[in-house]
Amino acid sequence: MFDLVVFDCDGVLVDSEVLAGEALRAVHRAHGIEVSAALFSTIVGMKAADGLATLAAATGRALPPRAEADLWPATAALFRERLRPCPGVADLLEGSRLARCVASSSHPERIAFSLEVAGLRRFFGPDALFSAAEVERGKPAPDLFLHAAARMGARPGRCVVIEDTRFGITAAKAAGMTAVGYVGGSHAGPDAAGRLERAGADWVSASMAEIAARLGAA
Repeated sequence: MFDLVVFDCDGVLVDSEVLAGEALRAVHRAHGIEVSAALFSTIVGMKAADGLATLAAATGRALPPRAEADLWPATAALFRERLRPCPGVADLLEGSRLARCVASSSHPERIAFSLEVAGLRRFFGPDALFSAAEVERGKPAPDLFLHAAARMGARPGRCVVIEDTRFGITAAKAAGMTAVGYVGGSHAGPDAAGRLERAGADWVSASMAEIAARLGAA
């Protein structure tokens, strides 16, 4: 049914969103800017620059450039200590025969580091990691997914995207791809499935085993 499975990274492959939120909020707090968990949740899935701009508009204060440079080291420290793969994703990847890639809003260093720390890097080829840094517009624009499909030699209509955010689901549908919403990460709240369905997800699941079965990957 599909020629390519496109995985988001944060919140789909690695259970990172809560940790990333802790780091971002701590860096902002160190500079006198309070970012609530609820406010952070509104930028999950955005390209980093877009997310910071959204926070600056909401709080009325932007991080100084030197503080922005602290975000990745703070995040990496938490990832190194506590990052884990999302439940069941290693089994899905181990058993799947479908071509796959990663298309993430995170920068390339974070994608590679996250997969390595979580023990998932071995499941993706050297040319199968794509970052929003490679395209002009991040999610919810379709640019990243179209870029990944083109590089992987797959037609958009033959691609399925697994995403945990409304921005990612919107981007996948705009790209003409099947969009599967994943709500099994530790950051998924009670309305996570509803948000993804309203964004246009073709179907939603909290189980990687169910996703594997429905994709014919296991």
